[in-house]
Amino acid sequence: MSTENQFASVMLSRVRLARDYADLPFDLTEKPDLREVLITRTWNAMTLSGLKGYELVRMGELSENERNVLAESHRISHQFLKRTETGAAFLDEKQVVSVMMMEDDHLRIQAVLPGMNLQGAAAACFEVDDALSRHVEFAFDHQMGYLTACPAHAGTGMRASLMMHLPMLTHYKQMGNVGQTVARVGLSIRGVYGEGTEALGNIYMIGNQATLGRSEEDILSTVTAVGRQLEEMEQVYRNKAMAQNHLLVEDQVFRALGLLTGSRLMSLSEFFRLWSSLRMGIVQGIVPMQTDVIDALLTQVQNAHLRAYLETDMDGEQLNFYRSTRLRQLLREAVIRKK
Repeated sequence: MSTENQFASVMLSRVRLARDYADLPFDLTEKPDLREVLITRTWNAMTLSGLKGYELVRMGELSENERNVLAESHRISHQFLKRTETGAAFLDEKQVVSVMMMEDDHLRIQAVLPGMNLQGAAAACFEVDDALSRHVEFAFDHQMGYLTACPAHAGTGMRASLMMHLPMLTHYKQMGNVGQTVARVGLSIRGVYGEGTEALGNIYMIGNQATLGRSEEDILSTVTAVGRQLEEMEQVYRNKAMAQNHLLVEDQVFRALGLLTGSRLMSLSEFFRLWSSLRMGIVQGIVPMQTDVIDALLTQVQNAHLRAYLETDMDGEQLNFYRSTRLRQLLREAVIRKK
């Protein structure tokens, strides 16, 4: 496997830190005054620490589609969509770090980076965590570690995840075995948008479950090691499929490309299915395109992003028509850039 394809199945790395203020109740749902204290305190601490380029976004002031755009881009969690009345977030202009307030904990400091880069995502989170810690006091116990609203997040408060595209492990019905294997080292497998979501397009989030009793280094190294193992397993099954019937694999890939570039009505579920086949063909070298191009496409034609691009609230067949139109445009631009 070439160097650039060493972690071809890994689409992004995400790290989250759960933090709660020592002097505030964990649950602020019915305490609007204290929610404002939390927001103001966090903003003041970030300002005093010299953190720049952040924008305060209140979920209740955004439209439903604007909130969904943030979730599709992994700027906020899928769970955070439910916090329309209470949630707020500081979003950095580089679109890497988000500080979600009042998801479950007072703060969820999150960083998302493309590819296999958990160390970089962790460093971005710790920069914010260290900056805040110079001016505020988080709930902390010298034996337990950080105290959080959800006991599963106590200790380091760190959740580290890799978003991976695993079509061949799925095709060969290996994901059940994979789930059991990763559970033995304290990890779990979820859908593309985390807990409670589907594995659309054969995309999975692999990350740690518990944080108590585990160091940050242990969590990062374990998730990284499992990511490497799954990458190797996926490659084995890609090679197996090619060896068994390469024409069948190539036919699936080029049929997907043909529909993505030639259809006039494309539902979101069909798009995810075809996108998965095309990306697999790109990774295998069947189609000469970069994975970052196809990965960017995944976000750009999802429902909320498409509505934002079109500046409309259309749905149903109309949206499916414009999704196919947008797909042709983006794929044509990708071919032109390649030349």
